[in-house]
Amino acid sequence: MKFFLPLVFLIIIFSCSESESYPWLNTLDSETKYEESGKRLMSLDFGLNPLESFNKNEKIIFIGVHGSRSLGYEWIYPLQTLDTERTATFFYRWDDKSCYLNSAEKLFFHLSKTIKDYPDLKKIILIGHSYGGVLVTSMVEAWNQDILLEIHSIAGPIGSSFSREGCNYDPPQDISSRVVFYQWRTQHHLDTAFSRLKEDPQTLNLEGSKITRLPATYRGRRLGHNWSISWVADELRSQKQPKAKIAN
Repeated sequence: MKFFLPLVFLIIIFSCSESESYPWLNTLDSETKYEESGKRLMSLDFGLNPLESFNKNEKIIFIGVHGSRSLGYEWIYPLQTLDTERTATFFYRWDDKSCYLNSAEKLFFHLSKTIKDYPDLKKIILIGHSYGGVLVTSMVEAWNQDILLEIHSIAGPIGSSFSREGCNYDPPQDISSRVVFYQWRTQHHLDTAFSRLKEDPQTLNLEGSKITRLPATYRGRRLGHNWSISWVADELRSQKQPKAKIAN
């Protein structure tokens, strides 16, 4: 019995140090152990989760917002690719089985508090994928903070109104003066999430938004739903400004 308590104590200490050790973003593996790394990412608590330690001098807050039934692995490469010394990188875990509006309100609340900790902050980059694209798009009109918010919807079904388990979505009609809005649309017929639908649910004709249609292939493979985030991450990392254009 005298050995039991010290052993339990050591287990608790080890568990806490492992879960709280930073930066662990770099320890995620997008190549061989991507499934394990994806599970680690999706095991985070609901809310805004920092993926590394910050000195609070960062100039950019970058937040990834997952889609419905995400396994997490599709986010590993994009998060690592877009993370820089100037960036405070977060992952927003939310209950995608419930109404996105509740989680959007919580994210807005988290952001309003978080930006106060970064005196040199220049902008926030918010990237939502799939159903997460619906969540971030819902903030296009509502953002009223002074900090510039750059919103990216990737493969998001944001083009028309719909109801999901009593939760209604209506496309934004306008863009806040402090928001820059990007739409990244996959090829409708190549995206398994949308290919069975007659109309492309990604099509949102919103004046002032910047629209890019993704190519058919990426790294020699079909560019589908999950890989779309990686393509966009490469595009943003290249420092090329996405051009506003009407997609076909």
